[in-house]
Amino acid sequence: MPGTVLLIEDEESIATLVTAYLERDGFQPKWVRSGQEGLAAIERENPRLVILDIGLPDMDGFEVCRQIRRKGTVPIVMLTARDDEIDRVTGLEVGADDYVSKPFSPRELIARVRAVLRRAEPESEAETIVLGDVVLNRSSREVMVGDRDIDLRGKEFDLLAYLMENRGAVVTRDMLLDRVWGLEYAAGTRTVDVHVAQLRKKLGRPELIRTVRGTGYKLIRP
Repeated sequence: MPGTVLLIEDEESIATLVTAYLERDGFQPKWVRSGQEGLAAIERENPRLVILDIGLPDMDGFEVCRQIRRKGTVPIVMLTARDDEIDRVTGLEVGADDYVSKPFSPRELIARVRAVLRRAEPESEAETIVLGDVVLNRSSREVMVGDRDIDLRGKEFDLLAYLMENRGAVVTRDMLLDRVWGLEYAAGTRTVDVHVAQLRKKLGRPELIRTVRGTGYKLIRP
């Protein structure tokens, strides 16, 4: 997913780290320190995605997000220094596509960026995802492990696809319920654990999906 990502962040240490990870993943990052600079850069750079900090020196990120949304639909991932529900809800209400709470893992942020871009630009999704000897084909909904054809049920396939899309990043059980089953799904997070156990058994690769105690799961490279 090459393209320009605009980072609006006033903390140099965070900006340097995020920029390095974006470049490593093939993106072309552009960094500005204030909301006004960010609004001007959007007109100038036409980015594919904006990473927007809430706490900026000249205006808060919510107002920047509102102004961006008045002019276009560029995807926005917000950064917040607090894990308060009100910040997350407000960010989503003013038009953000996702959020990440500080301190955050740069790998998780990049995974969120890619996931948001996939939702915003579904035609850019790769038809085949490969991780080691595990090959997942979206269009045929088939999974191969080596020369074995793995028979997965609907949600097992969707769960594996989401984990492979976000490989290397920790994804919480609540996030998996939201993205795989949908917000309207009423069952608890136990259903996620059951499906992960089924995936491990069917793939024959129990080490592929690592449990992150108290949080969720992470798909790791074999």
